[in-house]
Amino acid sequence: MNLPYPVVLASGSPRRRELLSQLVKEFEVVVSDVDESVLPEESAGDLAERLAGEKARAVSLLRPGALVIGGDTVVTLPGPERQILNKPNDVEEAVDMLRRLSGRAHQVITGVSVVWAYGAVAFQATTEVEFRKLTDEEIHAYVATGEPMDKAGAYAIQGGAGRFVQAVEGSMSNVIGLPIEALEDVLRNVFGAGE
Repeated sequence: MNLPYPVVLASGSPRRRELLSQLVKEFEVVVSDVDESVLPEESAGDLAERLAGEKARAVSLLRPGALVIGGDTVVTLPGPERQILNKPNDVEEAVDMLRRLSGRAHQVITGVSVVWAYGAVAFQATTEVEFRKLTDEEIHAYVATGEPMDKAGAYAIQGGAGRFVQAVEGSMSNVIGLPIEALEDVLRNVFGAGE
């Protein structure tokens, strides 16, 4: 895809880097230092979109001539009480998150923000994922691999947790960390970008 600006990914995530490389041949990675705290009464979608925007804007200040892409992914469980599962802080929290996801459907929401010198656009994508019932042994064995520790919801669908998944409704790349199909549509609409 040809874009009118150099591209910068405002994320250190190897998964986002890999996904973006399917769309853009050359880009720079610049990691922002944004506080990822949840604001009171903030919905999962609003949180993901706000953090994506903060990351993109912070990096845009460092690379003013670039098109900066920021992303943030959160996992949320349905129900009356607001349950946003961000990245676990420790092993116990990772185990707790996976127990809560066990045998249930949940939503994975990624907020994306694209910022350039003359504008900005933001959107969010939602994918429904259903886990089969997990045993405590499976959960502890998976957490022991270390893989869940920097992932929203304490799992990587493209990694060891793939075997926990019973159904996926929506974009798989969104669950991995960047809804590449939706991003491509947005970039084509904004810039008329071709191959």
